[in-house]
Amino acid sequence: MTPQDMATKAGEHLGTSEWVEMSQERINQFAEATGDHQFIHIDEEKAKMTPFGGTIAHGFLTLSMIPYLSANSDLPKVDGVKMGVNYGGNKTRFISPVKSGKRIRGHWKLVDLSEKRPGQWQQTSEITIEIEGEDKPALITEWIMQFFV
Repeated sequence: MTPQDMATKAGEHLGTSEWVEMSQERINQFAEATGDHQFIHIDEEKAKMTPFGGTIAHGFLTLSMIPYLSANSDLPKVDGVKMGVNYGGNKTRFISPVKSGKRIRGHWKLVDLSEKRPGQWQQTSEITIEIEGEDKPALITEWIMQFFV
């Protein structure tokens, strides 16, 4: 699909990712990578005594899963993309914690896609990360990325 064709889909649901487990191992690796060792993420015994009832994924871990979820989704592919980069977010809300062992998946809605310079496109998407079996999502974000064709 061309970027111009994709731009006509503003306001539409674009796709859904596969489910992925947020294992305790993944949570521990994220804690190591970021230095965020708060007990609610890594100490299963102490975390049992919190309102969460066990360890939970870091909110930023859940947010950082967006590229993986995107790559493992049915999102339409834009022809000729040489590279893509994160540009930032307009809104990000962490709605519900993701308990260790739960599965998440992403849903994408295109907000806007416009050409900033020849061959440089900026895409704003509303992304909802749902938690399997939960009523409320883990997070909702309006995320901006740029890609180059």
